Amino acid sequence: MKKIPLIISFLFLLVTGAAAQQIRVTPTSVTAYSQGATTVYLTFSGVINKRAADACWSGEIVSAAPDIGFRSDPATVFGCLPARYDQSRLNAAGIYTYIMSIPPSVARKAYADAANGAQATFFYVRRFVSTVGGRDEFVPVTIRLSGNGSSTPFSLTDVKLSWGVDKPVALINSEEKLPGISAEITYTGAGRLKGRWEIVKPGEELPSDLDLLTEATLPAELRALQRRYTLLSRFNIFLPPTGKTTLRGPEQWRVPVHMEGLYLVLLRIEAVEDLSGNSRLADIGAGTATIPTGGVAGFRMPTLRYYVGSGTGDTAATGRLNLLTPDDNVVLASASPLEFRWTQVEAVSLYRIELRDTADSLLMSAIVLPGVGAYSAPSWLKNKLGDGLLQWRVVGLDKFGKQLSESSTRRLRINK
Repeated sequence: MKKIPLIISFLFLLVTGAAAQQIRVTPTSVTAYSQGATTVYLTFSGVINKRAADACWSGEIVSAAPDIGFRSDPATVFGCLPARYDQSRLNAAGIYTYIMSIPPSVARKAYADAANGAQATFFYVRRFVSTVGGRDEFVPVTIRLSGNGSSTPFSLTDVKLSWGVDKPVALINSEEKLPGISAEITYTGAGRLKGRWEIVKPGEELPSDLDLLTEATLPAELRALQRRYTLLSRFNIFLPPTGKTTLRGPEQWRVPVHMEGLYLVLLRIEAVEDLSGNSRLADIGAGTATIPTGGVAGFRMPTLRYYVGSGTGDTAATGRLNLLTPDDNVVLASASPLEFRWTQVEAVSLYRIELRDTADSLLMSAIVLPGVGAYSAPSWLKNKLGDGLLQWRVVGLDKFGKQLSESSTRRLRINK
């Protein structure tokens, strides 16, 4: 089937496919930036006895008969969503929310086709598979190509937090001042960037993956469940459709340094109204509310870390090997990633991290090259901790394997 103009295509869908269509989506059509990424919040209703399967972008759609709806024409597929990028949730009422992150490669392929004479529209098609032996259902969304103007959904496509220096973790003592904090933000559309800077103090429970998402990325029922931490400052600024901005962090005097340990600075983005992207539940027969989706993002917000302590001087010169994170005796959520960080020592050729249980039995060790200063433990390690308690330390070795320095030992607990 040749690509049909937008209005004719919509009428064609109504006449030939709507009678059998059970799943509905809002919005049914969106605008995407033709030269970069765009993120859109989609809401599906009627997802009963069905599960979401593959999702693809294509230049044309064809009848999915004998299944329901319209699927991508295999000859015009631009790409499919990798499973690892799937941020979707289904509630008990059959409402399925999904964050559609259109990669730049897909937008540029659609743009190249339009430059060669095709229409400046393409399609996103989500397939739902019946769990009771029924027919599959394909639900298309029409995507119009555009510049990065105000008609494009207000979405964040990249965020980088920085101290202004090339260090992932700032090391200071309680008498020093922290460097200034800033956020480099890439976005589509236009709208108000509203949110707050928060701080996670030493010993507090670390944020979960849900806590690190922007509010607009979550379905309405989960937004109030995001954990709140100590407020540093708020912001509420208008972003014109220029695509990039630099957001200044909280004033230095607001950022605490009075307690030794590891701190996390969080950038929390709140949901705002977005006329080009809001989910209107009335359009899909799922209620009367309009869900604000401005500020949606297809990724977790990054964090900034800093460590306050008396041993945060020039470790490379003195030969001291200090542990950075996790903090001593911290309690971690079971879903939190288990990542260890430490300072670097100039003469060390290799680092060996040792992970032990409370009986001091070695669970595992790993070798880390210099310059990395971090190690992410495998997921199976948590299952080997019967009581959830873990001890860890790091040893510095020379090129012959001889021990040059060692850290102290820290302990942590993982809630199960």
